[in-house]
Amino acid sequence: MLGVIVFAHGSRDPLWRLPVESVAQQIERSDPAARVSCAYLELCEPDMATAARQMVAQGVSRVRVLPLFFGMGKHAREDLPVLMAELAQAHPGVRFEQLPAAGEDPRLTALLATIALEEQP
Repeated sequence: MLGVIVFAHGSRDPLWRLPVESVAQQIERSDPAARVSCAYLELCEPDMATAARQMVAQGVSRVRVLPLFFGMGKHAREDLPVLMAELAQAHPGVRFEQLPAAGEDPRLTALLATIALEEQP
């Protein structure tokens, strides 16, 4: 079974979470069989280890982590690989896959350019 963790930095502001949760909800709508959770580096719950533990308890055998970072900064480049290694060690029977940072996907940058150039009503 596939699990997807939408991973973001975190914020004390509860409204900040809404777009992150919206991405998770869209994934759930796109694939109702997948287990989807948000996880945060800091300032929000759940953290990555908790989200992964909950997924494994639900029978997930493959977890894709989608980092909602615009670029490959320190968190995506240094912190996330450490967390991924910890997950693999804690759950040896589960395959963990780190996707590129969202902003590194040319489809997203093309969409942002389209949005910027569209006439607004």
